[in-house]
Amino acid sequence: MDQDLAARWVARWDTQQERYIADREERFRVLFDVVGHVTADTAEPLVLDLGCGPGSTATRLSARLPHARIVGVDNDPFLLALARAARPEQAKIDYVQLDLGEDGWHAPAARGREVDAAVSTTALHWLPPDRLARVYRELAEVLRPGGVLVNGDHFYDEQPGIRALTASVKERRATRAGVDGNEDWKSWWAAAAGDPGLRAAFSDAELRGTSTGYGNRLSPQAHLKMLLEAGFREAGMVWQYGDDYVLAALR
Repeated sequence: MDQDLAARWVARWDTQQERYIADREERFRVLFDVVGHVTADTAEPLVLDLGCGPGSTATRLSARLPHARIVGVDNDPFLLALARAARPEQAKIDYVQLDLGEDGWHAPAARGREVDAAVSTTALHWLPPDRLARVYRELAEVLRPGGVLVNGDHFYDEQPGIRALTASVKERRATRAGVDGNEDWKSWWAAAAGDPGLRAAFSDAELRGTSTGYGNRLSPQAHLKMLLEAGFREAGMVWQYGDDYVLAALR
């Protein structure tokens, strides 16, 4: 894919994502602060980016930690093509097509090494709860002792009053930031499907995207319970704005 074309579509992706996460860049910074802290004494840390999409997280992480080796994992061939084409020339990023919904994805992703950190942003909520629990167990197998999983995503509190408050806070923040009118997810995919430059290289199915509504809608409490049961020694929230969180779990 042409690099300029890919860069335009990744930038457009970032804009539509801000519709749902007004403080997306701050969430990235917090996530990378955690990875940087845990890998401070590692010469070339290995970091997995789970559900990497078009590479927004991996690109930013590589700029923040240029000595890190990053493996981006996704099952969408179109988004991976965008990520590969838009990858900065000097970035130590490899993108591989693997399905987190299938057993055994973690072995080829880790490539025979212990993993220092795993990150994910607005991706793991698509997994059904039983499959997510398995992904957490698989991560616990490949992360080194002291390694970390950092997940920035939407969580839905088990308490209905608190859940309503966090949703209201998030909506008001989006209005103040002026992002509530940004292009939405479905419109982005529809526009991609209508781009002649993309249609020449990708099938209708590849330009359709995958959406399952609001995904698993798990609470922060449910995630923390799953992680401890999966073999992580500690887990907690290190950042929150409305129903957007950054969760960290130490192996």
